[in-house]
Amino acid sequence: MADWDLKKLHILRTLQERGTVTATAEALHMTPSAVSQQLTGLARTLGVTLLEAHGRRVRLTDAAQLVLRHAEAVFAELERADAELLGHLRGEAGQVRVGAFATAIPALVVPAVQELRRSHPGLSVAVREAEAEAAYELLAHGSVDLALSLAAHAPTPRDPRFSRVELLADPLDVALPAGHRLAAAPELRLADLADEPWIFGSSGPWSQITTTVCESAGFVPEQAHAAADWSAIWAMVAAGMGVALVPRMAMAGGVGGAGEGRAGESRARGEAAAGGVALRVLRADRPRRHVIAAVRRGAEGAPGLARVLAALRQAAAAQAPEDPTVQSS
Repeated sequence: MADWDLKKLHILRTLQERGTVTATAEALHMTPSAVSQQLTGLARTLGVTLLEAHGRRVRLTDAAQLVLRHAEAVFAELERADAELLGHLRGEAGQVRVGAFATAIPALVVPAVQELRRSHPGLSVAVREAEAEAAYELLAHGSVDLALSLAAHAPTPRDPRFSRVELLADPLDVALPAGHRLAAAPELRLADLADEPWIFGSSGPWSQITTTVCESAGFVPEQAHAAADWSAIWAMVAAGMGVALVPRMAMAGGVGGAGEGRAGESRARGEAAAGGVALRVLRADRPRRHVIAAVRRGAEGAPGLARVLAALRQAAAAQAPEDPTVQSS
């Protein structure tokens, strides 16, 4: 294969545009002899004649015109590469891979992606559902660029591998059967539910969050039923089988998934209508779960990653709702 020297091809293209060796030399800040030497070298490398005498001037041969047709395609690709590289350096192009737990995807990641599609259409986000432990393994191994998890299940802030950013303190509300004696109580505290049958996961993050929050209120919850899927939990509460803590982000975000559950606001209302649920705010206790984003330490300044983090912060700010009034059906 011939050596297609881009610098020499550029000189040939300029000669085609300017018409003379002297004008080409002036345009490229070269001497006429240097222009001639470069073009002679290009002709030797390609094994064709590029120039022929035409009176006191030179003109391009058919072979030179053929070379330039292909060179123009190369130059166009290089222009596109320059533009994409510049966009990448400015954080306007490229791909950022995000690993996130289930309820964070509809509540935070999807709104962030929608905003980025509008503001930076050249920047794409690839989403991968993963619970905390798996997300941090993916992050450490370079399989994702950003991990979303709950702070209680993330490596400590002292872990030298990661930089953490708190995105959201997600309130936890309590779901009661609509006919429950406390469903319409003027003020409800978590301790008022110490003797109730509870519904939460048998293991994993949600089990630990529920028990930790209840223990902070002074009691150990009696687990009557084990479920990790929000629609299953909601249906059991609606049937009067127990009470449950519900993260507000799961309710507002739409569909979740295995391990974090699923129950969008519209689905929740449907289940409530079927059996009757009251969703109460624990204003006195104000239990929260903290959602964080983490990146590999040192990568947080990468422009594309910074734009994704900014979009996630914006989505998290929109997810900080006022305490709702009692909801029942």
